[in-house]
Amino acid sequence: MFFPLLLLILANCFMTLAWYGHLKFLPHDAPLWQAILLSWVIALFEYSLMIPATKLLAQQGWAIGQMKITQEVVTLLVFVPFMIFLFKQPFKLDYLWAGLCLLGCVYFVFRNQ
Repeated sequence: MFFPLLLLILANCFMTLAWYGHLKFLPHDAPLWQAILLSWVIALFEYSLMIPATKLLAQQGWAIGQMKITQEVVTLLVFVPFMIFLFKQPFKLDYLWAGLCLLGCVYFVFRNQ
C-alpha cells in the first residue's frame, strides 16, 4: 500500500507545479500558450505517476471515492508547503481546519472497510 501512496504524493507535487508553477517561473507578461505548454509538459509526469497509483489502489480493493478523498488530502498536504515555501504566502489556521474537515471525509469513506 505504501508504493501507490508514494506515487500519489509525487503525482500531486507535479500537479501542483503544473497548475501554479507558471505563476512563479514564467514572466507575468508571457503569452498564455507558453503557460499552457509548460503546464502540459509538467502534467505528463503527473499522469505518468497518478495513473499507476490509482490502478494499484484499485487492485488493492480501494473504491473510487476512497481514492479521490485520499487524493484531496494529499493535495492539501502538498499544496500548503508549496504555497508557503515557493510563493512565500503566510500560513493561516484555516488550512488546518480545512485539513481536519478532510480527515472527517477520510473517516466516512473508510469507516465501513
